[in-house]
Amino acid sequence: MNAWRVSNGSLEALKWVGLLLMTEDHVNKYLLHEASPALYALGRMVMPLFGFVLMIHLTRPGALEAGVHLRVMKRLAIFALLATPAFVHLVGWWPLNILATLWLATLIVWLLERGGRANRCAALIAFLLGGSMVEFWWPALLCGLSAWAFLRRPSGRRLLLLGLATASLAVINGNFAALAALPLIWGAGRVEIPMPRSRWVFYAFYPAHLSLLALVQQWM
Repeated sequence: MNAWRVSNGSLEALKWVGLLLMTEDHVNKYLLHEASPALYALGRMVMPLFGFVLMIHLTRPGALEAGVHLRVMKRLAIFALLATPAFVHLVGWWPLNILATLWLATLIVWLLERGGRANRCAALIAFLLGGSMVEFWWPALLCGLSAWAFLRRPSGRRLLLLGLATASLAVINGNFAALAALPLIWGAGRVEIPMPRSRWVFYAFYPAHLSLLALVQQWM
């Protein structure tokens, strides 16, 4: 199977689609009490989209040597903490929010790419223990890690594993709507969308929109 590529503009478009789906899902959940099954189903695509976009950045040539993983972990940690007060108000203390999930997935990938028995053992421990603490649990980590494996060396077998890992989110979601993200991701690799990159929008949007939803919920 040929290497899978997506243009920077199309990648940015995927992020914006993920942000829009996340926003409607959170409005439906926290303000409308999940009144719309359709909005709930659409929101199940968010985790696979964000996970795949993240892994594209981490698997770019020279990313490990350039310290991309560490910079991403730093940003995710900062904004995960900023989002915590609003997230605790809306959800509770446990599990940790989706930025923590992405942080943990990045940590595991960083350990695996560094290689060596100690790092592989640390990655396994991080997966087993950390998966119990983050939003969408172990299926989300499997989804991200399978995307990482596929992007590193695309093959039919790894594509199947990506599909199965994405399907495993049904354990959390109660449906298989997350699989709808895969055709969207495939389509992004077939078109070039001229969209400029907004480096900090994704990070800042998450705590900002949760804080706004928490305020609106208090007023309702």
